[in-house]
Amino acid sequence: MHVCIVGAGKVGYYLAKTLLEHGHDPVVIEQDPQACRRIANGLDIHVISGDGTSVNILKTAGCDQCHSLIAVTGQDEDNLIACQLAKRVFHCKRTVARVNNPRNAHVLKKLGVDIAVSSTDNIVRILEREVETTAIRHLLNLAGGTASLVEIALPDNFRYNGRTLLDIPIPEDFNIVSITRDGELLIPRGQTILRSGDQLVCVTLDAALHTVVREWRLPNI
Repeated sequence: MHVCIVGAGKVGYYLAKTLLEHGHDPVVIEQDPQACRRIANGLDIHVISGDGTSVNILKTAGCDQCHSLIAVTGQDEDNLIACQLAKRVFHCKRTVARVNNPRNAHVLKKLGVDIAVSSTDNIVRILEREVETTAIRHLLNLAGGTASLVEIALPDNFRYNGRTLLDIPIPEDFNIVSITRDGELLIPRGQTILRSGDQLVCVTLDAALHTVVREWRLPNI
């Protein structure tokens, strides 16, 4: 697969290196001559010295033959323009843009970028999923990592033991799918009572899971 990479910083370098190792054909566009020399010396690939927001430079890089363009410069505006040109002028099937300011991710997608990748958002999502409690086991990540399917073991001293679901604080973005008690599977309803030792399978947004850990006083590691 022929892939055009705009930006030869550390991200661009290791992206090109990984694509090359996986049998793809990357070409890199970079304005800084020193960065061009570094990536040309380190990798056996085609490197174009120039502005990745220029139609002529993109054409020289063979963008019209590319399956994908990935823009990973330090400027969100440049990444957006490169992706828009690749899509509208050269008809690339897939465009990917690095987002340096996570607030711009939605804007880039709205303006035609297929995939907007924010390292800041990705790190936050990882941290949100890492709820430090012995009572919770992650089963599956959902919705691109913003939600989870989890199993919760209610502790012996569960603060809401004997209370119905209607009487327990449960966030709107947290849903109990099933309850296992003494080997029996229960489908929860509003009048279902929770008891210590119950095993809950839940679908939840990550922020809601943190609220449950706090409100239910689940044990910390």
